[in-house]
Amino acid sequence: MSGREAGRDTPHSPDTLEVVTGAQRDELEGWVPELAGEEELRQALEQAFGYRGDVLITRKDGSKIEGYIFDRRTGRTLADSAVRVLPKDGGAKVSISYADIAGLAFTGRDMAAGKSWENWVRQYWERRAAGERNISLEPERLE
Repeated sequence: MSGREAGRDTPHSPDTLEVVTGAQRDELEGWVPELAGEEELRQALEQAFGYRGDVLITRKDGSKIEGYIFDRRTGRTLADSAVRVLPKDGGAKVSISYADIAGLAFTGRDMAAGKSWENWVRQYWERRAAGERNISLEPERLE
């Protein structure tokens, strides 16, 4: 009996683990939401926070910053709300008030899209069932 077959009925086998379907992700890459009002802006920024790719934010003064939104604070007003961005160019973290945002575009590839997580978990359990220890799986290569 192979290690994989031996591990098939164990509590940690991928065949017996409870699997929870991930959140449905819309195809956001390339999307430029229409920010007609406060609610549209809040909804778009909430989606941008969950997006695992870069976004391009255009401020009302015309300046632009492209990067990954890693944090957000939602307040009662747009002026009390802000997103924090890790710039794509590697500069210092930037905090931008919702009230200063004129435009938003989803420019980068969503690194969490597709079945990357499910594939990683499957590979992990296959390797563990085969008897490997100290398993280190490498992330998929970027284009």
